[in-house]
Amino acid sequence: MTAGLPEPVRRNELRVSHDERDAVVERLTAAAAEGRIDLSELDVRLDLALNARTYADLAPLTADLPPEFAADPVQPLVLDGGLTGATRTGRWRVPARITVSGGMGSAKLDFTQTECRLPEIEIEAHGQMGSVTIIIPDGWVAETTAMEPGLGGFWDKTTSDRLPRTPLIRLTGTGGAGGVVIRHPNSWERRTQRRKQGG
Repeated sequence: MTAGLPEPVRRNELRVSHDERDAVVERLTAAAAEGRIDLSELDVRLDLALNARTYADLAPLTADLPPEFAADPVQPLVLDGGLTGATRTGRWRVPARITVSGGMGSAKLDFTQTECRLPEIEIEAHGQMGSVTIIIPDGWVAETTAMEPGLGGFWDKTTSDRLPRTPLIRLTGTGGAGGVVIRHPNSWERRTQRRKQGG
């Protein structure tokens, strides 16, 4: 080494970015959805990923996952109500970007039974002739200042009480003629979900 020059920093010692942490979080969440790791192990790894500072912290968290797994990201979702309506409910894999249009028959996005560890979800919603309804779990919050009400109106019925490790919904678009609403589950939906869970 030349006198007076600092030693080069090894890659493992380099600091990681927010995007790199988020990519590992996505990969781990997808691995759990595929049954590759269980939920208790997922929680441990997610905590380590979110607090990782260097590549050395991140690398072991996905070292036992097959390489092809990283090449299978969740594709953006496009949901169009069309003539008869469209819904996405139950347990489904949530992408980071969603476009939903009411069409003629309305559209509904229901996140209440999803397992989502993304820090943010971008949703572009357009009411068109049919309405758009977005249902998010308690503890999720929405940023809706960029929404235009249009003729049909826009209603944000969510609370601002965000729980740790829950996504922020960034909602853009317009109410169109049919309107757009984002809300938490209503009492009937809560009772239905409890019955399904045997509670």
